[in-house]
Amino acid sequence: MDEYMSELKIPKARIAVLIGEKGEIKNKIQKKLEVKLVIDSKEGDIDIIGEDSVNILIAEKIVRAISRGFNPKHALKLINETYNLEVIDLTEFVGKNVRQTKRVKSRLIGTDGKTRKTVELLSNTKIVIYGKTISIIGDYINVGVARKAIELLLIGKTHATVYKWLEGQKRALSEKGF
Repeated sequence: MDEYMSELKIPKARIAVLIGEKGEIKNKIQKKLEVKLVIDSKEGDIDIIGEDSVNILIAEKIVRAISRGFNPKHALKLINETYNLEVIDLTEFVGKNVRQTKRVKSRLIGTDGKTRKTVELLSNTKIVIYGKTISIIGDYINVGVARKAIELLLIGKTHATVYKWLEGQKRALSEKGF
């Protein structure tokens, strides 16, 4: 059978999280997805090797989620086929201006993390703001809803408007049985 391989680069600060205590997280990914993770902790290079290309893609999503700041417990939910990882690059909205990036990150986090928590709660997702990215994990439909809410905040809509829109989306989805 053919072997497939995927190469990723992650921040060195996230390598210890990917490996986990006594290799626990790395082993869990390898066992559940039947892949091999080869980690170069000096460079931050990760090779994912396996015989099933779908499992390699799933492992890639999990590694990417951990590299973007997610707790491994939340990243491992990506094993479920209905879950997705979405990464939004803030530079697409504010360019490379450091002050603008800090401003929109503050807008998305809110006082004591209230905005992020509210969007997570109303969209039933997990959101991490790390570096110049915002990452979302959740069911495909919910990730789309959270992404739209975040984009509305990024273009300057008021928090109240976004919360109202999110509540409407939540109501509409529950009426459809989601």
